[in-house]
Amino acid sequence: MLGLNTHTGDRTKGLFGLSAVPGLQSEARRAIEQAVDYGALIGARNVHVMAGYTDGGSSAEMTFRDNLRYACDLAADHNMTVLIEPLNSKDHPNYHLSETDHAAQIISDLDRANLKLMFDCYHVQIAEGHLQSRYKTLRDLIGHVQIASAPDRHEPDDRQINFVRSIRTTQSQQNPVWVGAEYNPRTGRVEDGLSWLPALRREMAGQL
Repeated sequence: MLGLNTHTGDRTKGLFGLSAVPGLQSEARRAIEQAVDYGALIGARNVHVMAGYTDGGSSAEMTFRDNLRYACDLAADHNMTVLIEPLNSKDHPNYHLSETDHAAQIISDLDRANLKLMFDCYHVQIAEGHLQSRYKTLRDLIGHVQIASAPDRHEPDDRQINFVRSIRTTQSQQNPVWVGAEYNPRTGRVEDGLSWLPALRREMAGQL
């Protein structure tokens, strides 16, 4: 188990994460505690702290940063990493964290060794493009990579698989980046769309 998300909150009330939402700090911290406790029990490496929908103002930013400090302190006790993931504003309007530059600034400012970026290729491609250059620029901040085709978020296409091949040269035992697939199967059945996986496994055996 590589990682898990903090609870989104009540989706019927328009919540999609809690940690940047002013006025919900108690709920956000309970969600962080729950994720860290559960992750520690199952040996997960990472907890993705979901920011949520906000007005993008200074109060939301301060709330997010305060909750990230809290999360990093808790996770450090279990040798776990806290991940933050920009979600593109086309799919998630008003999500507090939508671009990698914003995430990089938070990581730099908070200066916590266990705070890293989740580099989701789908979201980065939709929001910013230039996957190769963005990855190269951000490599030292990245704690996990997710792949899926863009713009439909289905099974990884050749461009995504080639991207994974290209980043193998950045891997090391000291600072590895795990790669996972997060997508919506074209047919609705995962089993129908796994033809991309065996070839990638053979190509990357021993590299990731």
